[in-house]
Amino acid sequence: MKHGARNQLTAKVVEIKKGTVMCQVKVEVSTPATMCSVMTLDSLDDLGIKEGDQVNVLAKAVNVLLATE
Repeated sequence: MKHGARNQLTAKVVEIKKGTVMCQVKVEVSTPATMCSVMTLDSLDDLGIKEGDQVNVLAKAVNVLLATE
């Protein structure tokens, strides 16, 4: 996948909090540091992200995006 974000980390999904439209995905980037990403439930489903998965964390400006292979 091509993207413009230059800051990239590998992380493990440790928690997903779902709302009615949006969700918060907490990832562990380096024990015990964590980061959070907020996305729509549709994006969560499209990416197929679930707790325990390994994801790539892409940070650009004020956005924290998650990507799967």
